[in-house]
Amino acid sequence: MKMGKWARLLLAVAPLLAGCGDFWQAPSTTTTSSGTCTTNCTTATSGNFYILNAGTTPEIVGESIVSGTLTKISGSPWTIPSAPYSMAIAPNGKFLVVSTTSGVFAYPITSGALGTGVSVSTDQAYAIQVDATNSWLIEAIQGTGGVQLNAIPINSSTGTYVSPSTVRTAAFSVANAAVQPNRMAISPDNSNIFIALGAGGVIVVPFSASAPFPTGISASTIPVLNSGGSALSVAVDPDSRLFYIGETLANSASNSGGLRAFTYASLSTSTLVQATGSPIATGGLAPNFILPISSPSYVYVANGAGNTSAGNIAGFAVTASGTTYSLTAGSTVAAGVQPLGLAEDSSSAFVFAVGSLGSPYFDAYTFDTTTTGTLDSQIVSTTSTGSIAIVAAP
Repeated sequence: MKMGKWARLLLAVAPLLAGCGDFWQAPSTTTTSSGTCTTNCTTATSGNFYILNAGTTPEIVGESIVSGTLTKISGSPWTIPSAPYSMAIAPNGKFLVVSTTSGVFAYPITSGALGTGVSVSTDQAYAIQVDATNSWLIEAIQGTGGVQLNAIPINSSTGTYVSPSTVRTAAFSVANAAVQPNRMAISPDNSNIFIALGAGGVIVVPFSASAPFPTGISASTIPVLNSGGSALSVAVDPDSRLFYIGETLANSASNSGGLRAFTYASLSTSTLVQATGSPIATGGLAPNFILPISSPSYVYVANGAGNTSAGNIAGFAVTASGTTYSLTAGSTVAAGVQPLGLAEDSSSAFVFAVGSLGSPYFDAYTFDTTTTGTLDSQIVSTTSTGSIAIVAAP
């Protein structure tokens, strides 16, 4: 890989870990995951999942857990053209898209295996997602003084560009905007796009699959809570009850990372409504990724604590009283140094975590059968993979 491309990747990833010191470093290798099962080994089985590795030979690793063993999908790993920024899987599970310094590529999925990647665009998109209709690829591109969004029409079975359809584009001015790699979320109703912009806060852009980004479209920006803070992550509740922002310096009591939660319905009003308990301390300096799940009604945050200290996955119970929601801190489980991605597998049996800076580099957790919401580590990998993202097949 050319030094110019690697330098651009460093510039892209560095804002993701803003506010936590100079601790991001190039991963040393791109070997695939391996690990051992610790408990329930004869029954621990998951759906397929895919890990994005960003080392000297960038690649996608496809695996599942079979009887407590990490098992590669046929053909895995798959080499990608250049240094990656982001990865997303289509809601219908038929294709995977990866954004790189060479552009965005779509990989059809057949029985879990990836087919040949096809170029969808030449854009260097720091964050990408596929909308709920599987017909639009949404790109977030760093602009000068803001962010540009592209909606690219794609084939809903293969993810390839539908020629000669028109790409829809919208640009937004946001002070201090720094698009965070792999940190974009689309609401379950397919009506809003959320993008973490570092010191620029979070931008919320209306979306319609029938007419994306019309002329004159306006967006709302949610500024960071405290001066010097940085919005590192965003997520939307699967049931469209809440949306979440992970920020550095968002909890004044502990001067730590914080999880902010707002009712999704309040987006249509003049004032956003926060959940009771928000912002709540996440237990780390950098809330790098947010994973809300429906059962149990929980939200998990992957926290970093510097370049040598172990990170953690903190869980928070979400409760409702009518239209009023509350966050309550639950248990915290250990993770590797700077965990960067989380995913729940299709069987709802596992939560996966990946990261790049310190062992374990991969961890598969199950839900504790005694204490609701508590995660129990089942399978770990101490092999350095340079992983920056993970997605699970639906």
